[in-house]
Amino acid sequence: MDEIVKKLAGLGLPGVILVVLTVASGGSSAAIAAAITALGGPFGIVGGIGLLGLITVLGDTVAGYGIEAILKAIYAERSKTESVRYLLKEIKDLPISEELKLKLKNELSPEVIIDTEEFNQPKTVEIVDE
Repeated sequence: MDEIVKKLAGLGLPGVILVVLTVASGGSSAAIAAAITALGGPFGIVGGIGLLGLITVLGDTVAGYGIEAILKAIYAERSKTESVRYLLKEIKDLPISEELKLKLKNELSPEVIIDTEEFNQPKTVEIVDE
């Protein structure tokens, strides 16, 4: 078992994904091939293997720069073409820590954002009877 663990650890995150696929498929070769094929979408098994390779590259990049720096760069780039309000709502729904959410929100919009629809004060009207 130690040798298998060492070989899978050498694969990194794709190795972990492969183990999860193997366990989820019951361990049969046909089921693993079907899972990798499904992972590849319209590109089939070649796409699934390519996706495992892409995960490796992405994992190395995240490990090198850190998740915070990468997420900040992604949202800064997206803010050039998408609504900041939409991106802020998307960040709110991400499964990340509140601290990281706050940092991402401050990166997109450093000034305090006030939703004017929430804070509209009702107008007071005085009726004067003459």
